[in-house]
Amino acid sequence: MKQVIQSARTGKLKLTEVPAPEVRAGHLLVATRASLISAGTEKMVVDFARKSLAGKARQRPDLVKKVIDKVKRDGLGATLRAVLARLDEPLPLGYSLAGDVIAVGEGLEGKFRVGQHVACAGAGLANHAELNVVPASLTAPVPDDVDYEEACYGTLASIALHAVRNLDAKLGEKVAVIGTGLLGQLIVRLLVLSGVRAMALDYNPERLKLAKTLGADAAFDLSQDGIENFVQGETGGLGMDGIIISAATESSEPFQLAGTIARDRARVCMVGMTGTEFPYREFMQKELNLVVSRSYGPGRYDPDFEGRNIKYPEGWVRWTETENLAECVRLMSPSLPVRLDVGLLTTHKYALDDAENAYAMITGTNEPHLGVVLTYQAKEIAPKPSFPAASENSDGRCVLGVIGAGGFARSVLLPQLKKMDGVTLHSVATRRGASAEKTAEGFGFKHASTDTSAILDNPDINAVLIATRHDSHASLTAAALAAGKSVLVEKPLGLDRDGINAVIEARNESDGFFQVGFNRRFSGMTQNLKRRLDGKSGAKFVVLRINAGQVPADSWIQAADEGGGRILGEVCHFVDLARHLIGSEIVSVQADAAGSSDTSNTCDDVAITLHFADGSLATIAYTSMGDTSVSKERIEAYGGGAVYTIDNFRSASFTDNGKTETSSSGQDKGFKGSLKAFVDAVRSGGTPPIDEAELIETSLATIAVLESLRDGRRVDL
Repeated sequence: MKQVIQSARTGKLKLTEVPAPEVRAGHLLVATRASLISAGTEKMVVDFARKSLAGKARQRPDLVKKVIDKVKRDGLGATLRAVLARLDEPLPLGYSLAGDVIAVGEGLEGKFRVGQHVACAGAGLANHAELNVVPASLTAPVPDDVDYEEACYGTLASIALHAVRNLDAKLGEKVAVIGTGLLGQLIVRLLVLSGVRAMALDYNPERLKLAKTLGADAAFDLSQDGIENFVQGETGGLGMDGIIISAATESSEPFQLAGTIARDRARVCMVGMTGTEFPYREFMQKELNLVVSRSYGPGRYDPDFEGRNIKYPEGWVRWTETENLAECVRLMSPSLPVRLDVGLLTTHKYALDDAENAYAMITGTNEPHLGVVLTYQAKEIAPKPSFPAASENSDGRCVLGVIGAGGFARSVLLPQLKKMDGVTLHSVATRRGASAEKTAEGFGFKHASTDTSAILDNPDINAVLIATRHDSHASLTAAALAAGKSVLVEKPLGLDRDGINAVIEARNESDGFFQVGFNRRFSGMTQNLKRRLDGKSGAKFVVLRINAGQVPADSWIQAADEGGGRILGEVCHFVDLARHLIGSEIVSVQADAAGSSDTSNTCDDVAITLHFADGSLATIAYTSMGDTSVSKERIEAYGGGAVYTIDNFRSASFTDNGKTETSSSGQDKGFKGSLKAFVDAVRSGGTPPIDEAELIETSLATIAVLESLRDGRRVDL
């Protein structure tokens, strides 16, 4: 993998190939998508590394003392070898990033998941590298609507937030921020979000202007005279309630200024690296309180908290560095009415391959800069299909052609369509002429045929129902779409990825839309459950138990080349139902099959786990081993402290806050609702009843069940 490394001895910086790290207990392996170069802090690190040994000694006399003590103890030779060995260690740069979890260490199961977006912190941990191993205590989930290039500000924002917490400013108080670099700008914004009136002080007019954009009440250019009069005017002669020093300078001027502008018993928080000679008389006479803010918050530099995940009691330490990081990325969400908009702070973006030029700009030019973001090449992921809108139907008609009229179509679908207003049953095509004629006569079709082209090529027909055996679904759907017709195809959409891709290609060129016969989502009980689940925040857990009964091994359904087996032909129903109820994208599938003593080679007993992008889980338990006198389908859904059940689409139970509601009715699996939704969409030319990209997703997820069974692994979608 690639990583930005600097030599501590020579100061030379380069992007180099290094071995990829491996995940370990209590840690996450994260693929970096964006990392922030903290221009102030990292420039100091780079500049220090580039100094000569004498220059390093002058800047760090504390280290010189340690070297002298070691010489006295171990001798000059041993000390020199130790110092040179230390200087030869590669120095990783970076401490603030955002990326995707690609492996979860032992002990974090269920707390994090593969594919989750996270922000990470920590010098030497959250490096400018393609892969990083970061402890859970320095990692926080990122909201779905916060992009990586914003979330990578999480660490620096945590430093700013901890400084604001240390100052303990109250609603309406006036706080001066001395130094409006990257950290100072974040402090200004967080003060504003806290209801504090921020006053920005700096020598840079452009940064002062940005601070005003971020909500500062006032700004003052320190290159001008009159700071005392300014503060007196802004505070009514009282002085500042608090001062945060976020400047980076060797001078002690910020402390001098803090003493001048503070009110009596004001609070001063130091978070920037400055000189520390403060004016004793002013600090004493005003009895000022001084606190030096420790990086991201409680837990920082504590090896037990950071490395061993040993927690602090919340009653004593509410806002740890972990909580500060999580709160900062939460505040970045565009869904909030007021938010921490860090996008305004980014002045430069560089690809990781161009990192050396990024540092050259920061350390060697006078080009104005603030937030400098490194971006990383993402793993290629197949894009979610995005289909063109279906054409409008000018005459408001649904003229239907039906291909295939087996037992299911004649007993369930066609009787509903025959009674439905707004649909014209135009033509039916089946393999056998006698069957086609009998179906036409029984349900009132105008024409019967054994040739599918009589339907596909007929311009009067604008909608097609495909109810053939499974192996022809994808090809017939693609052909009907290519003819400009809208399609309701019975499940499954296709038996393999090639078939699904053929449908995608045809739909991209079609004026029609397609719908798969996933009827259960149209059941009244399902719709009631869906509304209740949508009203609960957080992840959901759904269990679907299907007591399916046996299908003979010689049935066409079990034939791989015709029916595709019961997973593709039937389990797809419940993959779709889980997707509909949870309302989040499926990110991975894992499946196991029960052993069987028979020789049929069918796979009728499986346990399937679906992982969703929002952290939800669904388990599908599908079996042919049960007694069919027991209900076939049972749904249990858990979320937000509530429990919901549907039993065989005849009865339902909803328990929330200790109260239970029950209902029962005749069985409604949603067949009528599915057909009506299709007919109405054809007639209106409006949005398809089911998001077509979602239908592709659930179809591919069902195919992934078989792949998981074959390979014995979780399959990422």
